[in-house]
Formats: sequence, structure tokens, C-alpha cells
Amino acid sequence: MQLFVNDLTVIDCSYLCPQRGIVGESWIVDIILDGNLNEQSMVLDFGKVKKQVKAIIDDSVDHKLLIPVEHSYTKVTHNDDDSSYWVDFNRDSSRSIHLFCPSDSFAFIDADTVNIDTVTDYVKAVIKQELPVNVEGLKLTLRPEQIDGFYYHYTHGLKKHDGNCQRIAHGHRSKLQIFIDGIRQPALEKQWCDKWEDIYVGTEEDIVEFSEMTLSKAAGSVDESTHIAYSYTSIQGLFELLLPRSENYVIKNDSTVECIAQYLASTISQDYVGKSIEVRAYEGVGKGAIAYA
Repeated sequence: MQLFVNDLTVIDCSYLCPQRGIVGESWIVDIILDGNLNEQSMVLDFGKVKKQVKAIIDDSVDHKLLIPVEHSYTKVTHNDDDSSYWVDFNRDSSRSIHLFCPSDSFAFIDADTVNIDTVTDYVKAVIKQELPVNVEGLKLTLRPEQIDGFYYHYTHGLKKHDGNCQRIAHGHRSKLQIFIDGIRQPALEKQWCDKWEDIYVGTEEDIVEFSEMTLSKAAGSVDESTHIAYSYTSIQGLFELLLPRSENYVIKNDSTVECIAQYLASTISQDYVGKSIEVRAYEGVGKGAIAYA
């Protein structure tokens, strides 16, 4: 007997890629459980699938930075003083990425590439450890949202958030809709999605001097002309990120989806004086903010 749940959850995360840098991603999760009926004449109660299995997935990869542990660029060092890790992704010197964050900020994928297949294998292994004995089979499908327009991949961190959004490097694959005087503007949508194709959206007040950071030895030779540094302390601990300026975009406000939508609306309005601007900025799948200018 098989039990299925489509759209069980959405994994919003970011991952390290040798070519693209830090990539924000959103994957919709479908699940099929195969097994014998239990004493309730069920494979597994839908309530448990929707709550417990979803929680397992969320705890393992959602709002985390996924690290390809076996890639030659990757170096992971544990901080003996607490549960934090240094993660150094040693692309060429002008494009290297360096982090110092609490351990829960990361998911360490035992592969040289982070993609749908390797993340699916990782999450399946975690779920199988928690399933009851009558559940003998598990099929997990991760899939991107089908978007009939333009979208971009962005990564951010929200230090004021009291949940996992405070992690400095988590992200989303998000569509964008722009209207001028009520008319959709595909050319403008493409322009901004190309500009932010794989971007870190940072907050101006979180930028720090390199001397203020808890850098690893691997980051010691990084040049301030090529990189930008972010650091903040929130409820979960100290978060630090050093990444290429070319893969970064700074805004004055927090990088919530509300602030991103308002930034885009205000910026676009400068080129369309006297026009009504509406921006619908998505944060992953099926949610977002609407701003006007």
C-alpha cells in the first residue's frame, strides 16, 4: 500500500556552487510512503506525515546553507570553543567565500556537488531513521516551481528575525512581477532578474571591516577590493560572511521581502516619474510582498 502527499513543504535554502557562488533555491517536496497497514489501518496518519515528516525535512535542510563537503574547494573547521564552524569555499582568490556561523546554519552534503539528486539522497537518509517499522519504502521528489515568467535566485540573512531566517546565508528562487500603470512589464522583470540572477542581498548596517571578523586562516589573504564582509549577532549566535563584491547587492534596509519589494518599486519609479508602480516580489513559492511607488 502506498500513501502520497504532494506539496508537503517547500525547502528554502542556499548552496555553494563553484561556478555560481552562493545560490538561493526553493524546492517543492512530494513524498510517497510504501508499507503495511498499521493497527489504525493506515500506512501512516496524514497528520503525522504533514507535521512530523515535514519537521524532519525542515530541520535537516530548510533555511540552511548546503555545503558540498567532498568538493576540493571546501574546507570545514570546527571551532573548539563552541558549536560554530568555519566554512571556506576556496574558489580563485577574487571569488572565494568564507563563513563563521553556528553549526545549525549548515547542512553538510556528502557529495562534490549540491543538486536535487544529492539533496534528495541526504534528506531521504534522515527521514528513514525516523519512520515507523511498518513503512518499508520511501520516495521523495524535490522539484522547482514551474514559473511562467522571470525569476532570480537570492540569498540573505535577517538578524532581527526570531526564527531561522536570521541565518546569514539562506535563500530562495523567486519570481518577480512589475506593473506600470497596471500593465505588466516583462522587459523590466527580465532586467532585474538578470541583474540579480545569483545574488546576495545584504543590509548596509551589517557591513563590517575585515579586522572585526573571526576569519579563518584560509580567508587571511582575501582583498577588501574584491570582497565584502557582513557580521551580526542574533539569538542563535554570531554570523559572519565574506563574499565577492561582484556577487553582492547592498540595500539600506533589512533584506526582508517587504523591503526588497519596496526598494524595487522606489528604484523603478525614478525612471517613470508620474507613473504608478507596483512590484510583487516573491519569497520562494506562493508568498511574498506587494509594494507601490
